[in-house]
Amino acid sequence: MSAVMMTNSEIAALLQKISEFLAMQEIPFKPRAYERAARTVEDMGEPIEEVYKKRGMKGIEEIPGVGVSIAEKIEEAIRTGHIKYYDELKKKTPVDIESLSAIEGVGPKTVLVLYKKLGIKTVDDLERAARAGKVRNLPHFGIRIEEKILKGIGFRKQHADRFLLHEAMEQARDIRDRLAKLDGVERVEVAGSLRRWRETIGDCDILVISDKAHVVMECVAGMREVVHVYAKGETKTMVRLKNGMDVDVRVVPRESFGAALNYFTGSKEHNVALRERAIKHGWKLNEYGLFGGARGQRYICGRTEEEIYEKLGLAYIEPELRENRGEIAAAQERKLPQLVGWGDLLGDLQVQSDWTDGHDSIEALAREAIRLGRKYIAITDHTKRLAMTRGLDEVRIRKQMAEIDKLNKKYPQLKILKGTECDILKDGSLDLPDSVLEQLDIVGVSVHSYFNMPRGDMTRRIVRAISNRHADILFHPTGRLVNKRPPYDADMEAVIAAAKATKTILEINASPERLDLRDEHIRRAKEEGVMFAIDSDAHSLRGLDVLRYGVAQARRGWVGKDNVINAQPFEKMMKRLK
Repeated sequence: MSAVMMTNSEIAALLQKISEFLAMQEIPFKPRAYERAARTVEDMGEPIEEVYKKRGMKGIEEIPGVGVSIAEKIEEAIRTGHIKYYDELKKKTPVDIESLSAIEGVGPKTVLVLYKKLGIKTVDDLERAARAGKVRNLPHFGIRIEEKILKGIGFRKQHADRFLLHEAMEQARDIRDRLAKLDGVERVEVAGSLRRWRETIGDCDILVISDKAHVVMECVAGMREVVHVYAKGETKTMVRLKNGMDVDVRVVPRESFGAALNYFTGSKEHNVALRERAIKHGWKLNEYGLFGGARGQRYICGRTEEEIYEKLGLAYIEPELRENRGEIAAAQERKLPQLVGWGDLLGDLQVQSDWTDGHDSIEALAREAIRLGRKYIAITDHTKRLAMTRGLDEVRIRKQMAEIDKLNKKYPQLKILKGTECDILKDGSLDLPDSVLEQLDIVGVSVHSYFNMPRGDMTRRIVRAISNRHADILFHPTGRLVNKRPPYDADMEAVIAAAKATKTILEINASPERLDLRDEHIRRAKEEGVMFAIDSDAHSLRGLDVLRYGVAQARRGWVGKDNVINAQPFEKMMKRLK
């Protein structure tokens, strides 16, 4: 077998690109098949290479949604690192479909029109054409679409060098785990903004304690995903990975590890504040430790972060809080919040099934939730307004409720709640009547259309929706997609005030593409006494296992366990609903 070693994500990306090229050509059925296969491969818990090694083509063909033809292409990707079929499709229509489709409002069919009519192949081509006013003259486009495209391009450029948290985290932890297995390695930690769980990441820092630094440096420079080595020294190696992310790996002495971890974790502003505090004591703080004495050369401490904070007269500050937003004063006064813990969540209150646009059945989701240790989940499929998802109308949601009743009897160890992700219509009314909503255990409401409404209209729309006596949770409250789509323009102070007045819960959406709410809105809502639900927004089995990203977002917003409704036992949680 080839030493190409493609990851699930890389193979899924190839399948997704094939889907998009086929969609451009308006070929029926095939695009959806490749899209489903891409999502399945992405969501697999086991590396697909391992499946192939163990069971060959038979193992790949047994993957749900993967037929013989797609299985052959996956095998080709595993063995050679590319798929000829994709190469042929790209040769036929030589466009950068991945980058173009990443712009909000530009789908595969739009890409095809732009290519055929204007010869557009890249985002730069599209920007030049839009700025020249050429896009507006195409059939079914117009000035508003041209302006939306330019806005989308601007947003993408603004975030071009940033990586989504989950992508960077998975990559960094994979490297960390490999380094930890090396001979002579005592400890490995991921630092930087990744350790603070920032929603996007610029680069990655990894710190190592090892008495065989040369082994670590050789390993890093020779990793399969490395495409360029910037520098390789005795204790520090800097590389670029295939996905474009830069990684710095440093081997540091044991006596300096805590100081280095602190230095390479904190935001610049947090670190400056700590150094200024050290100076006031007549000390010097840097990545090597805390030092005193007349010349600043007497080592005081640095083995652990805890001893540095303690020596500076501070309570230990969790990495997620190190942004210089009041955490140092709170640490001095011993008033830091007790943050919601990584294992505190007992349930998940937004889960989509194959009744609409989810990938798996309610029963399969229930079994996976049990395996993950959940005590309750809410099935919250979309409503009829979202026709593209086969949203549920009054008749179908009642049928779903009956199925949930049966499954609750079959799986008594898990509470399966009858819920909905009810669409908020343009005027703020809801997509299902009160006569249906009142029969559900939990009602989530969300915006899926008219994102460009004026600020006042959007705010009134959301406030009216959450003022409905049945609306329990406002799902993904600002509608943003990280690095892809900005939040819609709404007055979040007014939304938070309305949530407080109506006792509506605000969701912290853990889907790595959303992470909605942002940390500053979370903290503001917490100050007002608003409760939160940290939900997966899962559309597949693997999607259930992303709650840690929502927990991280909550921790960055200074949220404690008592502020999170689904960190409470089932009976207590139900009493907090409207």
